[in-house]
Amino acid sequence: MSELHTPQAGDDHVPDIDVVALLMRQHGDIRNLFDEVEQSEGEERREAFRRLVRLLAVHETAEEEVVHPFVRRAVSGGEQVVEDRLAEEKAAKETLAALDDMDTDDPAFMPRLMQLRTDVQEHARAEERYEFSHIRRSTDVTNLATMAKAVKAAEAMAPTRPHPGVQTGAANVAIGPVAALMDRTKDAVRKAMGKH
Repeated sequence: MSELHTPQAGDDHVPDIDVVALLMRQHGDIRNLFDEVEQSEGEERREAFRRLVRLLAVHETAEEEVVHPFVRRAVSGGEQVVEDRLAEEKAAKETLAALDDMDTDDPAFMPRLMQLRTDVQEHARAEERYEFSHIRRSTDVTNLATMAKAVKAAEAMAPTRPHPGVQTGAANVAIGPVAALMDRTKDAVRKAMGKH
C-alpha cells in the first residue's frame, strides 16, 4: 500500500502560530479534498477519499481536544456552543463511518458524500462564527500558539495507514479505522499539550 499524502496546514512554509488561522486553512484543505473526490474516479477517487477521511478525523478530533475545552471555559455561553458543534460532529462522523464502509464506485456513495459535504460546510461555518471569532478575542498570542502546536502535533502524529499489526483490510475495518485514527489523534494532542 502506498503512503497517502494529506495536505498539512504547514505545507506553505508559513509558521502556524495562530490556532484559528491553522484551522481555517484546514477548512480550505477539506473543501479542496471534497472537490478532488467528486471530480475523480476509480483508484484516484479512493485515494482522495482516504485523504479526506484522515483530514476530517484529525481536524475534528483536534478541535474536540483543543478548541472545545477552551470555548467551554473562556467564551460566554460556551457550553451550549460546544454542545451544538458536538451534535453536528456526531452526525458527520456517523455519515463518514458509513461512507468509509462503502466502495467509492457504489452508486450510493456520491449522493451520501455530497450530503456529508453540505453538513461539513455548515459545521465549519458555525465553528468559524461561534467559536473561532471568540477564541481570538478571548486569549493572547501565546495561548493561540500553544493550541496551534497541539493541532499540528495531531496532524503529524495521525497515521496515514492502517493500524500497526493489522495486516488485512477486513481486520482493519473490524477495529474501526475512523475511530482508531481519532484515538491516536487524541493521544498526540494530549501529549503536545502536556496531558497524559
